[in-house]
Amino acid sequence: MGQLRMDLNADLGESFGAYRLGDDDALVPLLTSANVACGFHAGDPMVMDRTLSLLKKSGVSLGAHPGFRDLVGFGRRDLGASPQEIEVDVAYQVAAMAGMGRRRGLALRHVKAHGALYNLAWTNDEVAKAIASGVVSLDMGLIMVAPSGSAMERAAREAGLSVALEAFADRAYRVDGTLVSRRSEGAVLRDPVEVAERALRVALEGVLEAEGGSLVRLPADTICIHGDNPAAVTLAAAVRGALVAAGVEILPFLTPTAG
Repeated sequence: MGQLRMDLNADLGESFGAYRLGDDDALVPLLTSANVACGFHAGDPMVMDRTLSLLKKSGVSLGAHPGFRDLVGFGRRDLGASPQEIEVDVAYQVAAMAGMGRRRGLALRHVKAHGALYNLAWTNDEVAKAIASGVVSLDMGLIMVAPSGSAMERAAREAGLSVALEAFADRAYRVDGTLVSRRSEGAVLRDPVEVAERALRVALEGVLEAEGGSLVRLPADTICIHGDNPAAVTLAAAVRGALVAAGVEILPFLTPTAG
């Protein structure tokens, strides 16, 4: 039997200027944590401020969502940045979000890398260590959100950071526990029944069905629904409803031990 509490998170604040992406107004009340774009892959000061206002109103925990400096590619391209560039860019974005949060009376609680940066840190030790170093240089009290068994989890723990393990309910997984590429058909899931069932299995059993029907062990403190998924609000509502019906409390993830 798995844990009986679960955090629900989403990537938010990914509009830019006159362009709108995602229904953050409807999605925020369904969450317990949010990862807010810091202006590199999406977001701008006005979008950040408006998103933080929504979090404050709903009591949702604030996280920074740093990515590559890639507005055109939405942070989903590997820009070949050096470890030093990654460390400094992450520190810059996290510092910006912490400052904007103080403006709205919100304390920054966690950090979760975005897109290509997140995927690289899943297996690349140098990238993972650079991200962790950027976070540690600002605040040792921040929690790193990372996939179970990833280079990011290892680097964060080695740097002395607490870690919240993450699973994706609306993404397909490979048998090795990594995500199926978005370029592949079926990589992004939009059926609320299927996504809710997957989330429930993660919460209760710590496993998730991968390609071919095999089960992947996936311990998690938080489940993510992507805010840019057109079905995000419907999916989040379905996941939350299924978890509550099964007796799982929807609460922000506990501060885990760093070791």
